[in-house]
Amino acid sequence: MTPIVLVHGGGLDHRCWDLLVPHLAGPALAVDLPGRGRHPADLRAVTFADCAASVLADVDAAGFDELVLVGHSLAGASMPTIIGRLGERVRHAVFIACTVPDDGTSCLDTLDPEVLELVRANGDIEPRVMDEAVAKLVLGEDLDEAQFAWCVERLVAEAPRLTTDAVDLTPLRSSMPRTWIRTLQDAIVSAEKQLRFANNVGHCKLVDLDAGHMCMVSQPETVAAVLDDLAR
Repeated sequence: MTPIVLVHGGGLDHRCWDLLVPHLAGPALAVDLPGRGRHPADLRAVTFADCAASVLADVDAAGFDELVLVGHSLAGASMPTIIGRLGERVRHAVFIACTVPDDGTSCLDTLDPEVLELVRANGDIEPRVMDEAVAKLVLGEDLDEAQFAWCVERLVAEAPRLTTDAVDLTPLRSSMPRTWIRTLQDAIVSAEKQLRFANNVGHCKLVDLDAGHMCMVSQPETVAAVLDDLAR
């Protein structure tokens, strides 16, 4: 089995994968991006390059010569830079309900105009933990009360530049196999929008999952089975 490396999304850390990892058949590593968990840093300064360097160091420390790289949600923006640093060691890339902006644009640019206007009207984006009411709207579509409470306990502040900096999709111009897991009940990244983002990744095998955004919490065994098939 090829080892699996799991990259968390926005406002979360490696713990968001805790329910999924026990269902994986082979070796797995859930990383923390800089500024959270095991990698403290000034969140205001964290860039995509910092994320890539951090994941590379974690992969080296784990001794993985090859891997399946899995990203969730906001990780879609940092995945191209991470893939660029890891190079051919990435045997397969998996994007789960990700946001992957057009080349040269940011995650903010993917928002609807009205929402974007509100965000910019509030001034600089500061690192802050997601409000529980907001979390319920964007993360809790198919979670029961216990599952949602589990997620809330794992919410952390996010690095602003991962939403405001422009992405460089150049590292995706390769023959590397890639799969997109599309969450059909997703409230924050709609199924339709995910198709557009998957097109930005290019050459994706599409796997539809009848789940909400936090599918690794609501359906960990199902997601693990998809990843195991790829790792084999």
